[in-house]
Amino acid sequence: MQYWLAKQEPEKYSWAQFVKDKGTYWDGVRNYQARNNLRAMREGDLVLYYHSVSEKAVVGIAKVTTEAYPDPTAKEGDWSVVDLKPLKTITEPVTLDQIKADPKLSEVALIKQSRLSVMPLRVDEFKRILLLGKTKI
Repeated sequence: MQYWLAKQEPEKYSWAQFVKDKGTYWDGVRNYQARNNLRAMREGDLVLYYHSVSEKAVVGIAKVTTEAYPDPTAKEGDWSVVDLKPLKTITEPVTLDQIKADPKLSEVALIKQSRLSVMPLRVDEFKRILLLGKTKI
C-alpha cells in the first residue's frame, strides 16, 4: 500500500462534486514529476484529496481504482491519468497552516514542493494528517 496527496482547485473540481460523481479519472497533470507519481500509483492505494488555492486543506480520502493509462485530454505529449473513487470525507479539514505547524509533517512534499500536484506521502504522514482531521479509515 502506498499513500498519496493530490491537489485540486475546488472551483474547478471540488470534493463535493467528486463524491457526487462517485469517481473520476485524474487528468490534466502536465508536470513530469507529478505524472511519474501518477504512474507509480497502484490499485488500492489511498489518496488524500487536497483543495488548493482558495481553501488549502485536505478534505477527503480517495482510492486508486485503475492504474495509469494515457490521458484522454492530452492533445500532445506522454501524459497519464488514474481512476479514483471517493472513500471518506475528512471529519475536520486539515489546513495547510496545520500541516506546516506540525513538526511530524515537516518533510511533506506539500511544504517542500508546493507547486507539485500529485505527491507521495509516507504512511506516518498519511496517518498523522488523518489524526489531525479526526478521521479513521
